[in-house]
Amino acid sequence: MIATVNDQIRCPEEPEERGEDVRVGLTRDRVPVAEAIEWVTVPYCGAVVTFTGMVRDSNDDLAGRRSGIIGIDYEAYDRHVEPRLRQIARAAHDRWPALGRVALFHRIGPVPVTEASVLVVVSAPHRSEAFTAARFCIDVLKTSVPVWKREHSGDGMNGWVATGNQIDDVTAAAHRWDLTRTPESGA
Repeated sequence: MIATVNDQIRCPEEPEERGEDVRVGLTRDRVPVAEAIEWVTVPYCGAVVTFTGMVRDSNDDLAGRRSGIIGIDYEAYDRHVEPRLRQIARAAHDRWPALGRVALFHRIGPVPVTEASVLVVVSAPHRSEAFTAARFCIDVLKTSVPVWKREHSGDGMNGWVATGNQIDDVTAAAHRWDLTRTPESGA
């Protein structure tokens, strides 16, 4: 089977000829969930794991009070997002060499409730490495990609979400992720 990706012809069944196995993006449009799943689906991988972060209609503030949310505005330090997403995907490939493809997307601008703001899609020959690599990608993304969110509530209030996380470089965030994993947690 011959496929065209990024204007390059390649044969995905042959691991040494896989071509580009990472796709990342920062978008103001809807996150391309279906397209990313289709792209990571390749014949040599029997598992595709998808994590889609959706905007929900409520959140607990720092004091533990629940507030109604009608949407979120995401802002990013644009020029750093895609390189860091690519670093995360490459780090996943380094840790789990059997991975097929990895797609990472983040949305910026206004995102209404029930729409996706972040997407991680990973393919692998088996489910174990697909699940673990997807978890690694979203966890490291959340601590190393410079994206911030401002929540808008139904009562007209809005405010930046304080995560308590300092934006770290990908290598440090990946190392910290390693330290939180134990043999019992399936890492």
